Amino acid sequence: MDRIKAEIADSFDEELEMEIDESRLEEMLDDLADHPDREQFDRRTYFRELFRLQHELVRLQDWVVHKGLRVVVLFEGRDSAGKGGAIKRITQRLNPRVCRVAALPAPNGRERTQWYFQRYVAHLPAAGEMVLFDRSWYNRAGVERVMGFCTEEEVEEFFRSVPEFERMLVRSGIILIKYWFSITDEEQQFRFNMRIHDPLKQWKLSPMDVESRRRWEDYTRAKEAMLERTHIEEAPWWVVEAVDKKRARLNCIAHLLDQIPYDDVPKSQVVLPDRERHADYLRHPIPTDMYVPDRF
Repeated sequence: MDRIKAEIADSFDEELEMEIDESRLEEMLDDLADHPDREQFDRRTYFRELFRLQHELVRLQDWVVHKGLRVVVLFEGRDSAGKGGAIKRITQRLNPRVCRVAALPAPNGRERTQWYFQRYVAHLPAAGEMVLFDRSWYNRAGVERVMGFCTEEEVEEFFRSVPEFERMLVRSGIILIKYWFSITDEEQQFRFNMRIHDPLKQWKLSPMDVESRRRWEDYTRAKEAMLERTHIEEAPWWVVEAVDKKRARLNCIAHLLDQIPYDDVPKSQVVLPDRERHADYLRHPIPTDMYVPDRF
């Protein structure tokens, strides 16, 4: 029983490790947390609900495989809005062969000459798969437009094409769900300062992120145009209030579960067979210099 308890505790520690890191940052930067949005969600409630929802995600995963569903979930939002944290909590207990993340880098020279959606199509799911896009084809309506990486003519063509592209995906049987993670001006300022002051997270703050902070209003206008022109009946946008990271994660996961009706999958009972034993079996020793040093 003690071994079982230790194994369960170890699985919980995966989540705790990520949360403890965030708590350390909160304490380290108390002087930056003087605006009213910093109230924290009760940790006990958060963990209880997170583990409950993750259990439901496993049931959903089994249903997706059982029914051969194809699921695409887009995560969009400003830099530091919490998209990655939500994705981590969704995928944490799932089979990476079933649920995978697509986070595409900037297009290379060849990709820039392709049909705009072409490199994203390559990552769409087959039957029994879920793909979570950590940023997606909506880069064109956001960062590419604001930073001048495309022309206004290309943006206009994108707005004409994307509703038809998404309707085509839905007609083909793909379940398409789109989330926009929304944070305030003050909250982004706070999170960027957290990254600046923490050596473990400074890598998250790219020159592009710094420039996006200066262009907050340009991003607002781009976001509003994007939501207005690509919110369609077949693939509507869902806005996640993300100032409180913990509430945002729980709300997003709960909503995602509501979008795909699922049930328990019938499973045959698994019985471990007795291990075969042979009189001539011998486990040979491994040379001591091959072992990783036992420092802990």
